[in-house]
Amino acid sequence: MPVRPRPLLPLWAAVLAAAAGGLLLTAAFPASGRWPVVFAAVPLALVSLIGRRAWAAVLVGAVFGAALFFLNLSFTARYLGPVPWIALSSLETALTAVMALPLALAYRWLPRLAPGTVGRLVALPALVAGLWVSREELLGTFPYGGFPWARLAVTQASSPLADVASWTGMSGLSFLIVFACASAVELVRTGRLRAVSTAWRGILPVAATLVLLLALPQFPTTDAGSIRVGAVQGNGPAGYFDEREPYDVLRSQLSATEPIEDEDLDVLLWPEGSVDADPTANASVARTLDALSARIDAPLLISAVTQRGEQYFNSSLVWQAGADNPTQTYDKRHPVPFGEYVPDRWFFSLLAPDLIGLIQREYTPGTAAPFVDVDGVGVGLAICFDVIYDDVIRDGAFAGAEVYMFQTNNADFRGTDENLQQLAFARMRAIEAGRAVVNLSTVGTSQVIGPDGVTVDALPADEPGAMVTDVPLRTGLTPGIVAGAAIQSLLGWGSVVALAVVALLVRRRRRHAEDAGLPVV
Repeated sequence: MPVRPRPLLPLWAAVLAAAAGGLLLTAAFPASGRWPVVFAAVPLALVSLIGRRAWAAVLVGAVFGAALFFLNLSFTARYLGPVPWIALSSLETALTAVMALPLALAYRWLPRLAPGTVGRLVALPALVAGLWVSREELLGTFPYGGFPWARLAVTQASSPLADVASWTGMSGLSFLIVFACASAVELVRTGRLRAVSTAWRGILPVAATLVLLLALPQFPTTDAGSIRVGAVQGNGPAGYFDEREPYDVLRSQLSATEPIEDEDLDVLLWPEGSVDADPTANASVARTLDALSARIDAPLLISAVTQRGEQYFNSSLVWQAGADNPTQTYDKRHPVPFGEYVPDRWFFSLLAPDLIGLIQREYTPGTAAPFVDVDGVGVGLAICFDVIYDDVIRDGAFAGAEVYMFQTNNADFRGTDENLQQLAFARMRAIEAGRAVVNLSTVGTSQVIGPDGVTVDALPADEPGAMVTDVPLRTGLTPGIVAGAAIQSLLGWGSVVALAVVALLVRRRRRHAEDAGLPVV
């Protein structure tokens, strides 16, 4: 019979380690933003899995996921109560638990095939890091398009490590962080540090990865001038449960725009849902927007719910006086499940009829490229949670974006960390693509972020205001954009395939040992 490796920790200690890892990782996300704690959180999560059997691994993974997601996603309970928070957190916890099993199997199987220094300090950490990325990819795609919120790379938005994303994409950065942590764990476990003659070989993979993370500069993009952007945060009653009269959000935007109407602008940007009527069907609202564009002598980039036939869209619209408006339209590619539409409504109505009944409109996903041309300047777009999906950012860059303008509405999450966590995604996108980002919210947090991730301009949250900023333009694609999808697939799916190959080789070796009458390890 094969001899199973003993767990590194007893189950009770593994559960505590997993809980501590999840809570520590939460502290790495905004608003706390203590990014170095990642290098303690990840090892705690990993050591809790080493030597675990299947159900124990699932249990430990569930504890880690619950500690992370129930706290990290608590903003979802701000207005709708505990049901959406518990449902989403439980789903993410369950997926995290399931994907803990492959990590435990990697620790069980690979050392049997490659027990040497390279196997333990390079191959095993690489497989573990790849499986971590595959878990992030699963959470980011399943079900109903997924929710790629608590990605490891996002914790580094304000750290020196963020520049690596311009070379590897966000998944590559997550991989390198986990690789460094897993390699350090193996360095301690195998006792390589105790043997002076081999210590340098053991330290090398960890040291090389840390040097790469800390020393690699951001991939350079090419200066292409600037665009003068007026960005307006109306702070109107844009929340789902805010008391309001028709056009109150539009009036708030118009009022907050007045102080900058005499400025020399290339474009006026308003946030998601800034026009609370469909300007393509409401002649009065259309005339108001025409007049505003004429007064400032510049196009508007606005947002509204539009209707075409029986379908509703969350749309970004380019609007210009004297034109056949809107001149360009982008419809949000990833409407939020249970926020902007209800998948399998018949089923979920049985579980929570009152909550599901609140969501009357069913938004249709857009199919157009997230890109508009504003007087010759390519603008990449993302509407609210679109920013967390890699395909939206990459497609905007491939379409010719020289700058990104992200329109969002955080009014339903006032007083929570949601707006700062979403801003961290915007900051990572700026660094990843080497493009400036104008991240504009109805209520905040609104910032202009340079191509290097540094804040250029900002508005106070929960106050009406406007900023006029000369926003830098860039051309040229970073490796993180060009190869990011391939890197993500290679690390995510490649690690799953690699684990399957390892399993086959271990099984074959076991059979040969049994046939030869040798002990099976």
